[in-house]
Amino acid sequence: MEKAGFKCVRTEGDHFVYVRSGVARPVVIPDWNEVPVFIIKNNLRTAGISRDEYFSFLSQV
Repeated sequence: MEKAGFKCVRTEGDHFVYVRSGVARPVVIPDWNEVPVFIIKNNLRTAGISRDEYFSFLSQV
């Protein structure tokens, strides 16, 4: 999320909360070994990030 311009503003338990100006809702990412696909899809929709952009960010690691 940081590559997409989001900032981690807090952690709540085992979840990270990211925000970015222009995005109405925060994006909450669990700190789990495996994050279910439906959570990733929901977060991408909330963040306004396309699937292609997501995979582009992953390939930059």
